[in-house]
Amino acid sequence: LQKGADGAQGDDGATLKVAVAQWLNESQPPPDPPFSSWEKHGRGFNHKITGKLLCSIDYDWSNADVRSAIREFQPDFCVMAHSWPSFLYADGDYDLTRPAKGLFKGKYLVMAFQCIFTSPSSTQNDLNSRNISRASQLTRTTWRTHFHVARLLKMNTVQPRAIAYVATHSCTQNQLCFAFSSCSLWMIVDEDFNHEEFYHNIVDHFELPSSPQKAAELNDLLMWWNQ
Repeated sequence: LQKGADGAQGDDGATLKVAVAQWLNESQPPPDPPFSSWEKHGRGFNHKITGKLLCSIDYDWSNADVRSAIREFQPDFCVMAHSWPSFLYADGDYDLTRPAKGLFKGKYLVMAFQCIFTSPSSTQNDLNSRNISRASQLTRTTWRTHFHVARLLKMNTVQPRAIAYVATHSCTQNQLCFAFSSCSLWMIVDEDFNHEEFYHNIVDHFELPSSPQKAAELNDLLMWWNQ
């Protein structure tokens, strides 16, 4: 069973590695230099686009001095698992006065979810369109005789741990972060970033709300995912 699970995770990783390069290269304005589908040394903090996506919301990636400090692993600018990376937010924007605004609504997070649980082609749908909901995509087949992952798992709605899986791809594999990063091999701890801790932070965020108000906000968030 573990071998099968590892194989599935590896397949997801290979799929996202290529898909993320395509998504980023199709963005406007186009990245310079463009991203390779197979080589990852140009990703991560080495590139302005992926660097911004991976950058902690605690830091201002638009500041050249901050970018240099992060790339040089200066102690005051460590990117760690206890702070959310920008790609988790809608449009990558963090509102200091409303920390939960847009959280877990990031465009690439949603596209990665569709890519893994439905099909890579489903990411072509307009993210703002409600003509085909994400929940309904989970019950559709990709090919006439081939069931996609969500259908095989009998997953009819988007659940918190599925979102966490996409962002971190199991306890030891930070899949979407890995696809953005320049790292070529899986590591539980990549420099200062602990992938396992990041996974559990996401799970706890959904499953251990700090107040009834927070629980209501998370319920609204899941409703958004299932629209």
